[in-house]
Amino acid sequence: MNIESVKTLFELFSGESADNFIPLVRLAVDETEKMLLPDADASDIRLEFLAAAVANHRFRRIMCTRDRTQSTYAGKMPDLRYSSVSGSEKLLRDYLTLCKELIKPQTFTFAAFSGKEEIC
Repeated sequence: MNIESVKTLFELFSGESADNFIPLVRLAVDETEKMLLPDADASDIRLEFLAAAVANHRFRRIMCTRDRTQSTYAGKMPDLRYSSVSGSEKLLRDYLTLCKELIKPQTFTFAAFSGKEEIC
């Protein structure tokens, strides 16, 4: 993965300079690399988009935590369906779907058996 490309995409997604968030971008690249399947092509450009989406989502969550108070007209509650965190989460899900043949499945199926059942 090209870190410079990930930084450029992070700037596109977040509107912020990636130079101020280098540790966050590197963490996202590391996290994305750990998701890869053993036979996946690590140079696939989709992974750079995924890493940038991961960094953007982490950035949005940090900013949301910092800005807990929100000013709203007439004291109304903000509509969280359109928050920057939910938007970044949708973007992240889109790139996870786009990279599904390159990364380990993000879901886990748990099966339980009692002692009376036969496993074939």
